[in-house]
Parts: sequence; structure tokens; C-alpha cells
Amino acid sequence: MTLPLLNATRYVLPLREGGSLPAIVDTDRPGQFVVKFRGAGQGPAEAIAAGLAQVLGLPVPDAAIIDVAKGFGMGEPDAEIQDLLKWSTGKNFGLRYLSGALGFDHVADRDLVGQALAAAIVWFDALITNVDRTARNANILVWKEGVWLIDHGASLYFHHSSGDWQARSQDRFPLIKVHILLGFASDIRAADERLRPLMTEDSVRAVIEDIPGEWLGEDDGPAKEAYARYLQARLAHERPWLEEAENARRG
Repeated sequence: MTLPLLNATRYVLPLREGGSLPAIVDTDRPGQFVVKFRGAGQGPAEAIAAGLAQVLGLPVPDAAIIDVAKGFGMGEPDAEIQDLLKWSTGKNFGLRYLSGALGFDHVADRDLVGQALAAAIVWFDALITNVDRTARNANILVWKEGVWLIDHGASLYFHHSSGDWQARSQDRFPLIKVHILLGFASDIRAADERLRPLMTEDSVRAVIEDIPGEWLGEDDGPAKEAYARYLQARLAHERPWLEEAENARRG
């Protein structure tokens, strides 16, 4: 898998719902993208989560690397956004903007999520330790009579710690109990039987190779290896996070 590289051409509109201040931008190709600027520090998690979701066949908008030139968006009057754009010159992560999409409502939109899809999304979020798929903040859009997963910047939170990443690979992730789709899901272990074989070492490494080296600093090679080893370890062994998710589903 290789993410396309697009050039940002116009800053259209800031999105102020979250703390990372993403924005809708035009690019040199048709369609607009929501860009999560690298100055907010969420690029690696966004790229890995979107790439893994694509491997699993989960509904995510088209992802791309968006190149932001020096001076981009200088007409934006907000000083905080101006600072963010200055820190984000170069490659940034973007998802295609789904114009007219609405936020997922777990009551009104229940029929759009079958039990198997809900189980697959819960399994995916438990794997990547995504803390941000709750009733308070679902990060699911409804568009063209389907659901779409967005905004994974808070996932893989282990990489914000200073300790041994690999020691965190078997975390149970008890926060899965507040997942918005847990009550919709069928057996999480059955989802595991379907999804785990798709997560081969080659497919995981291909996703990680898409991370621009400049997001990881001078040690991008070791950092990419650490991400790969973490995910491979999380997918192997006893996987207590899987037991945690299924126990939470059973209540």
C-alpha cells in the first residue's frame, strides 16, 4: 500500500470540534481533504490506523499524504492556526472530505451497522487502543447510507510514553467497555477469526512504511521497526485485549 502524495492548494475551512484543529483543504486533484496537521503530532497514528482499516476492509475515507508549502493559509486570521500551519510545512495526513456527512447517532443510525461490522470495528479499535469511539465522541460519519470511520489520532497512545513500547503490547485495554458499538456487536472472537489472518507481517509493515520519515525524526528506521514489532506482538500470543473486548460485550 502506498498513500498518494497531493499538494495543498487552498486552505478552505478550519474544523474546531477537536483539539487538533484539522482543516478542509483543496489539493491539486479533484475533491477536498480534511488535513490533520503534523504540528498537532497525530500523523503516525492516523496513517497507521487508516492503513490497517483499509487492509481489514473497514470503511474509511480515502487517505493521502498532503504536502503543505511554506506560507500556506496565510490568509487565516486565527493566530493559533497560523502557528500550527507554520509548524506543519511539509507532509501531513489527510482523509477525503465527505461533503454533507452527518455524525453517527447510535439510536437513529443503528440499522446502518450490522452485528458483524460492529464486531469488526470493536476488534480494530481494541487492537489499536483507540480511546475515541465513544457515545460522547463517536468519530463515525454517516454518508451515502453507510458509516465511515475517522479521526484516529488518539489511538496507539503507547507511543506517547517514554517506557518500553513492547512492554505495552499486551495491554488489555479496559476502555473498550465504553465503545459506542459494543452493544451492537456479535462475538468478538468470531471477528478475530475473520480479521486476524488479514494482518500478516507484510501487510502491517507495508502500512508502516507509508509513514513519512520526517514525522518520526532522524531515527525513522528504528521507530518504524518499533511500530511493526508492537503491532506484531499485539496480534500474537494470548491477546488479552481480545478477551477483554469479548468480556465487555457479554457484560
